[in-house]
Amino acid sequence: VDSANAGRVLASDAAVFLKKSGLTDLVLGKIWDLADTDGKGILNKQEFFVALRLVACAQNGLDVSLNSLNLPVPPPRFTDTSSPLLLSGTASSDLPWAVKLEDKVKYDAIFDSLNPVNGLLSGDKVKPVLLNSKLPVDILGRVWELSDIDRDGMLDRDEFAVAMFLVYCALEKEPVPMSLPAALVPPSKRKPLSVPGAMPLIPSSTSTKESHQSLPPVGILAAKTPLTQ
Repeated sequence: VDSANAGRVLASDAAVFLKKSGLTDLVLGKIWDLADTDGKGILNKQEFFVALRLVACAQNGLDVSLNSLNLPVPPPRFTDTSSPLLLSGTASSDLPWAVKLEDKVKYDAIFDSLNPVNGLLSGDKVKPVLLNSKLPVDILGRVWELSDIDRDGMLDRDEFAVAMFLVYCALEKEPVPMSLPAALVPPSKRKPLSVPGAMPLIPSSTSTKESHQSLPPVGILAAKTPLTQ
């Protein structure tokens, strides 16, 4: 990014590079504010490292704050093929799954108790479980959207585990990420050639339609229940 080797990076250059992380402008703005401590619009090497570290935190579902800087996270991922930090397809598929085995056993038991059909649960069956968490409806909507990885309006066993993992994170006051971190994509859903964490910022018109179809169950039911904030 510092092609002139000046020891500093201008806001405009940094913005172009950081956008390749696939994070939202809102999150990137927060990262910039934390890294550019004195608001001068440029980052020195140390400050740029802080920004990269915060990008990694955000991509792995951690809070974007200076408190997260010392937490162990994989390096940040950028969707530019010339970036030395780009995870190759094999590395992303070899990442250990964030859902621990003992938790997966518990989530599977809940999954089975909801009477899946052909190994899938419809939105109607998952809805009561999500609402039971008493989390805000917008958070639950995002949990559903992130866990329905193949966008079919149903959750299989692994997708359900992702949903439960995100719900428990939210209950622990951890922010629900805007896009699914690579470590949370179930091994069964990982494509060998893509970086799972790099979700497109603007979905194509078809996926927008589908996500609207899969989202209403939570919203409609919430409107009928006394779930006001």
